[in-house]
Amino acid sequence: MSINSLETATRYSAELDKLFSQKSATGFFADNAFGKKFVGAKTVIIPDINFQGLADYNRDTGFTRGAITVSNTSYTMQMDRARSLQIDREDMDETGVANLAGKILGEYVRTKVVPECDAYVISKLAGLAATRSNLVSGDIAHPFETLCTLIKEVQKEVGYDEELVAFIDGGIYALLQNTPEISRQIIVSDFKQGDINLQVNSINGVALIPVMSERMRTAYEFKAGEAGGFVPADNSKSVYMMVCPKKGAHLVRKTENMRIFTPEQNVDADAYKFDYRIYYDVFVKKSGLDAIWAWLSPEVSITAQPEDITVAEGEISEELSVTAVADGAELSYQWYKAADAAGNDAVKVKGANAASLTLDTSLTAGEYHYFVKITVDGIGTVLSDVATVTVE
Repeated sequence: MSINSLETATRYSAELDKLFSQKSATGFFADNAFGKKFVGAKTVIIPDINFQGLADYNRDTGFTRGAITVSNTSYTMQMDRARSLQIDREDMDETGVANLAGKILGEYVRTKVVPECDAYVISKLAGLAATRSNLVSGDIAHPFETLCTLIKEVQKEVGYDEELVAFIDGGIYALLQNTPEISRQIIVSDFKQGDINLQVNSINGVALIPVMSERMRTAYEFKAGEAGGFVPADNSKSVYMMVCPKKGAHLVRKTENMRIFTPEQNVDADAYKFDYRIYYDVFVKKSGLDAIWAWLSPEVSITAQPEDITVAEGEISEELSVTAVADGAELSYQWYKAADAAGNDAVKVKGANAASLTLDTSLTAGEYHYFVKITVDGIGTVLSDVATVTVE
């Protein structure tokens, strides 16, 4: 069947790469991998070119010789991620497998691959800005002024003819759109990302790219094993804004061709199996290390986490509590009830918007899991530990 042909596998890979470029907020960094060369599966060499400045022309000796220094720096891609997906034979007829598989794989890239890659790239660049102290202290009430400050700092490094981009947390972006300063200056402009031409809002030539808050953190934990996915790392901060040159980073992405197995070839199940694998990482040349600037959320310190407790059924009167502080920031709270101690499948506890949670007195025997999401200035969020309540 054509579903198992090499041409079909290659076509899927090409279409998924195209979808990645369309949906990724950071996908344009892949256009910057100038002269990249793979050495082995996960190592790539990217040249960093430096020139000497002009010198005086001498009428006797002529031109002053200048050197072009090409530093070939080797980078190792850290992100080697994969997933095997199966579609049961009974879920489709033979003529519809290719179409259904394309939709499922496309949805997987859109909802899982693209968010993870965006989160990783933004966290790595924001972490670099923090490490090099390229940070500004913004005012949540005046986000436009903070954006202008970030732009000014980057332009000090790269000049005024370099195309810049601003990654903006969705909450901050909403505040920006309501400020009179930006409403008078914002325009819609063309933005090239790979082979795709997009329309984005821009101000003073700087493309404004809104990004979901879940992808705007300084660090993440990328899970291995069956669960997969990613979660904010402990003590990570929210990235409110980040400005850098459009050519300021190099996203190197190597997608392996899809491996496709029919139900007859799949020894594990009576299902079509699709193996998807991607290597990727983002790198910044030495010459551009100080051209990335960010505005981060205030640091939230949780001085007292919710604690595990054991209570008696029918005699519940206890509560869970958290103590958190953040200099100069307003904190709000929302408690969640989770399915397990890892915080999975969490749902909001209605009306639980304080630093403490009074337990439901009608809980029956069993284990229950709770945590609280602490929101900083209505934008950034921090999660507490998950507390287990055992009802006996």
